[in-house]
Amino acid sequence: MPNIFEIIKTVILGIVEGITEWLPISSTGHMILVDEFMKLNVRNEFMDIFLVVIQLGAILAVVILFWSKLWPFNLKRQEGKKIVDTDKILLWVKILIASVPAAIIGLAFDDQIDAMLTGDARAFVVAGALIAYGILFIVIESLKKKEKITDLNKMPYRTALYIGLIQCLSLVPGTSRSGSTILGASLLGTSRTVAAEFSFFLGIPAMFGASAIKLLKFFADGLSFTTAEIIILIVGCVVSFVVSILAIKFLVSYIKKHDFKVFGVYRIILGIAVIAYFSFC
Repeated sequence: MPNIFEIIKTVILGIVEGITEWLPISSTGHMILVDEFMKLNVRNEFMDIFLVVIQLGAILAVVILFWSKLWPFNLKRQEGKKIVDTDKILLWVKILIASVPAAIIGLAFDDQIDAMLTGDARAFVVAGALIAYGILFIVIESLKKKEKITDLNKMPYRTALYIGLIQCLSLVPGTSRSGSTILGASLLGTSRTVAAEFSFFLGIPAMFGASAIKLLKFFADGLSFTTAEIIILIVGCVVSFVVSILAIKFLVSYIKKHDFKVFGVYRIILGIAVIAYFSFC
């Protein structure tokens, strides 16, 4: 059994994951930075797994909140309703199309990506990405053109593919998967609501895939979880799930009246703070 202090640390990490996974401010970057100041007393191999698998709690929140938009089958066969909702099937086709580029690059360069998450330089990689994308958020919102796509079901397949290509940038720690996809979608003329929702949905295959790969590698190396580690994983996922529901509802409500500039400012301030701290401490 993990002691109470490890449980408290896990709860804090779950809160950070739940908030930052969906806001365009980089969950991986925040988790790495929190780990610098508050380390879990666990093996390095387990920590690598934890930072990825904890995202399963966050993605479950999306599945539950948007179930009616994602589930294409009418099993009750209600009169006047189709058994299969074609629009939802086509939405999943777009999600899968957009997921392919990051999946290919992620598999091909998994070891190189992991290398950026270790060592003394990782904080500066994260800080650089935070600042760069913070500036992009402010610039793109200032130049934002007329919204051409206001209905997710009417998004062209080509647009979905382009967003998927842009999502590949999120493989760099500190970039933010939601940040890169929202920026990409905005540049391609989608409304903020469409950009945010498509970003949420893209997280489903991305996070399940990343978690599966990490777990397969972990067990392939002959490793296994201790009872304490299993408890930590469960606690982290549950907290991440609950906080993600609140964070997603907040973002959906926020973008109806505001733009994304505040997230850009936050990223720049945090990036500068990280560089200052790790340069002088």
